[in-house]
Amino acid sequence: MINQRPFELLQGASLDDALEAFAAHPPFAAAVNGVFVAQRDYPQHLLKDGDYIDVVQPVMGG
Repeated sequence: MINQRPFELLQGASLDDALEAFAAHPPFAAAVNGVFVAQRDYPQHLLKDGDYIDVVQPVMGG
């Protein structure tokens, strides 16, 4: 799941792979199973079956 929508990836995909397939546009932050992952760790953060990803973009305003 990415942003509460079903999304299929190849087994062994990283968070970086998922964000690329999802076409996430910066700036954003990403969390896996509710835990934010540092951007530098996206390529090494391997996903498991059933993981859910939240892609959060900043909101401007006051």
